[in-house]
Amino acid sequence: MHLQVGNKVAVLDDVIRGIVIGISNDDISIEAEGMIFIFKASELVKIEEEQYELSKYSDINNQLLKEKNIPKKKKVSAFKKTKNNTVMEVDLHIEKLLKNARGMDNFDILNYQIKTATHKLEYCIQKRIPRLVFIHGVGEGVLKTELQYLLNKYPVRYQDASYREYGLGATEVIIGSSQ
Repeated sequence: MHLQVGNKVAVLDDVIRGIVIGISNDDISIEAEGMIFIFKASELVKIEEEQYELSKYSDINNQLLKEKNIPKKKKVSAFKKTKNNTVMEVDLHIEKLLKNARGMDNFDILNYQIKTATHKLEYCIQKRIPRLVFIHGVGEGVLKTELQYLLNKYPVRYQDASYREYGLGATEVIIGSSQ
């Protein structure tokens, strides 16, 4: 990038915008907000057009804009109605609970999953929902063990959920006297 005196520039790692007032080797002096700053050329980017100027000419039928406006999927209910019972299903896989788990280690993920399970269990007890199924997966069994430890603190019964419906990685919780 070749900068010249009078060019509008922005600093890459900061919110400073200004005008180039001097160039000395790789050092660029800019004036911004009434102050003079010195940066390396690699820390600056030349501003060709202001964003508000570009937006005046944007094409409303632009393909990129159309792709962004894809209708959202209808939210699937966590409740499942059977012949005689209402069952709440809670998938505890972290990708189902959070859009992005980046930056979380295994301990943080497990704590979030148990916190979610506690919240859902207390909700079902309060609303008198007779059955709750936690889908936890098979894995190494850490989440299942922690889930069983949690369930032992509440007046509920639990067992492995139906293999036909959920496979090996689910626990069914029976709340109250329903079977």
